[in-house]
Amino acid sequence: MPAVPATTRDERGAEDDVVLLRDATWADYQRLLELRGDRSVPRLAFLEGALEIMTPSRFHEALKSHIGRLVEVWCLEQGVEFSVYGSWTLESKEAERGIEPDECYVFGDVAEPERPDLAIEVAWSPPRVDKLAIYARLGVPEVWIWRRERISIHTLRGDSYEESPASQVLPGIDLDELASFLDRPTASQAIREYRARLAEG
Repeated sequence: MPAVPATTRDERGAEDDVVLLRDATWADYQRLLELRGDRSVPRLAFLEGALEIMTPSRFHEALKSHIGRLVEVWCLEQGVEFSVYGSWTLESKEAERGIEPDECYVFGDVAEPERPDLAIEVAWSPPRVDKLAIYARLGVPEVWIWRRERISIHTLRGDSYEESPASQVLPGIDLDELASFLDRPTASQAIREYRARLAEG
């Protein structure tokens, strides 16, 4: 795990703070977004009346940033144009769904994207709502989920996601290799070593 590889999650006290509100309305969700303003936390996820309010632990935040930085290193080494949109609030009143990824990206030169090409979720604590069901209705082509040292790829096929062995939005990226650098004590060390590995071909 990032920064403190010698300790366990329990020893760190690193659980996310998660609350689930049932029977919430779309207006409730919008009001919480308004009250939070431009801050990145808490992160909100809404699915047909279920509203998850999550304040990520600092280790959750460190991990999502480590993953993001390594994705960016890979793109730079491969000449892939990208834009970073962080915890972009994605929502649809008609579908009664809304979510904010841990990290998200648009690839290519797109001036005004409607949605990210890739959303990244860190499942540090068990989610209280089905986030893939939210992303599917919002039309996000691919979602990566980190869970227990592994990053799984979920590709949108029709109305739902299928777990895939390879990324469709970043063909050629090896997520097992990328994940192997997440235990470095600092992000800078992970970046240097991952860049060197990619340079080896």
